[in-house]
Amino acid sequence: MRKMTRINDGWTVYPDGKTPEDGTTLDLPYTWNGVDGQDGGGDYLRTAFNFERVLDKPDVKPDEDVYLEFKGVNSSADVYIDGELVTHHDGGYSTFRVCVTERIKQGSTLRVRVDNGKTEKVYPQTADFTFYGGIYRDVNLIVVNKTRFDLDHFGSCGLKITPTVEDGDGKIVAEAYVTGGEATVTVSDADGNVVASGKSGETLTVPDARLWNGVVDPYLYTVRAELTAGGKVVDAIEQRVGFRAFSFDPKKGFFLNGKSYPLRGVSRHQDRPNKGNALSRADHEEDMAIIKEIGANTIRLAHYQHDDYFYDLCDEAGMIVWAEIPYISRHMPDANDNATQQMRELICQQYNHPCIVTWGVSNEITMHGKHRKDMLAYHRKLNDLVHELDKTRPTVMACFAMCGPANKAAHITDIVGWNLYLGWYVPGFFLNDLWLRLYHTMYKKSCLAFSEYGAEAMPNLHSKHPKRGDNSEEYQANYHEYMLECFERHPYLWGTYVWNIFDFAADARNQGGEPGMNHKGLVTFDRKTRKDSFYVYKAYWSKEPVLHIAGKRFINRTGGSTVVKVYSNLDDVTLTANGVKLKGKKKGRVFIYKVKLAKGHTELVATAGGLTDSLTLNRVKKPDPDYKLHVRSETQSWQK
Repeated sequence: MRKMTRINDGWTVYPDGKTPEDGTTLDLPYTWNGVDGQDGGGDYLRTAFNFERVLDKPDVKPDEDVYLEFKGVNSSADVYIDGELVTHHDGGYSTFRVCVTERIKQGSTLRVRVDNGKTEKVYPQTADFTFYGGIYRDVNLIVVNKTRFDLDHFGSCGLKITPTVEDGDGKIVAEAYVTGGEATVTVSDADGNVVASGKSGETLTVPDARLWNGVVDPYLYTVRAELTAGGKVVDAIEQRVGFRAFSFDPKKGFFLNGKSYPLRGVSRHQDRPNKGNALSRADHEEDMAIIKEIGANTIRLAHYQHDDYFYDLCDEAGMIVWAEIPYISRHMPDANDNATQQMRELICQQYNHPCIVTWGVSNEITMHGKHRKDMLAYHRKLNDLVHELDKTRPTVMACFAMCGPANKAAHITDIVGWNLYLGWYVPGFFLNDLWLRLYHTMYKKSCLAFSEYGAEAMPNLHSKHPKRGDNSEEYQANYHEYMLECFERHPYLWGTYVWNIFDFAADARNQGGEPGMNHKGLVTFDRKTRKDSFYVYKAYWSKEPVLHIAGKRFINRTGGSTVVKVYSNLDDVTLTANGVKLKGKKKGRVFIYKVKLAKGHTELVATAGGLTDSLTLNRVKKPDPDYKLHVRSETQSWQK
């Protein structure tokens, strides 16, 4: 049976052209851009570093092989054993492996040359996020029988599982990629009871299967596949699966298990302060907890393959997932093969996850107009590849707002999303409604999603009269209040994805007085502050009672009166000012009050459904200068 040893400890990291004596010893995961990739200027180090450590040769029997497994190396890797190249891999977000049985000795030196430098052959190269260099996920040493589930099948587990639902029964086909032997399969429920068994490739039936029903009931079964040779089990793997049926309708949106299930959720990047994308399991778990807290039921995992563990968390939480590769912003003809490889790896590695319902082939690829003919031809080829690899899920692309609805690229994939920042990059919230009505009228058979939308906000910036570009918390909240109401007016949208759940690093940006960041998140980069917009969504999406007075960081206010908003999913909200009950008006899940400011302090208390929230305002003579953005905001600097 296979054995796996994690080898994250004791790596020496040194720049290309130097020696280990010039390096630093550290443990993985690690990126060298954890600081300079987040401080602005667009000048973070894109170069090559060497990662080196001594290997202890594992106990290997004559009928076994040894593999090195890398879960994420950004973006190109050359792997050497004792100075000899054993494999090369391009693409920073997927798993790759190499067999080293004949190369590894006791005390062998493993060296990985990692390069995130600029190239025209590997995606991504132009995008609004930092391309962190490093070995930022686990490295494993695997000992496995020579008769095994294939470890060379594009980084997959060697088992492709396709569950379907027929007349209430679950049907499951587990296709094994093996190097020999005979594979058998058992299906167990969450309590460990075997409910079906048979051979690889057969259609197995689970009577009256309990469905994987999104956030309502994300029920998972376990498929165990065993490989037998010479009368004994020599290899085994386990995968969790869910039985679900889903569909997309151009008039009615998304359906899960035959019922309307509007997808309302967020996009997510995988980085943190000083860590970059070298995240721990605890980091992933905290991210999921926050996404669950807001009440989302879907996540767009932008703009690349995320950690395997996060897809597991999505399965467990019932999150519907849009998964995609980093074919983004600029088409590079010399990188077509790399995009193909990354798509194969994404699908082969993540195919078994019930959370995934669509494969994203590209994002804003029409932003730069060069190589249009090759781009269109390659999109059709990539779209066909996805259908070849997976006949159960549709393809999708996210179109750039300025692409134009009639652009040929926008009509290649099965379904489509549009990244629209109307009301942020251009004035006018109403343009969102106008654009949606126009598109839906022109393309009635198109299944449409709002794949990105958002506005910048810094928790320290505030305005009594918020306006586009001021990066105030109030403008962002106004924007999202409008968007939530807008989506209710367009129920044919199969999905909507806030950009972004968290602020994230984009080193070329300079906005909000904090360079190196995209501040469209509903939560700050460090995950410590939920902006008011977070509570707007929580009031609309969460099943838990919500009561939140907005403007808690906007303490000092001028004039004789001010507007105060309360976000709540409760019907009967009461707000008092210095003990006096106020009259307000309700718009959706937003309660709006005009508050007279007393000299000195005004104590506001909101109550509803047994919940209480409070806020103290200070009346001041002059606007607080700390609330104003004092530097020009360069919203598009990353494109330069």
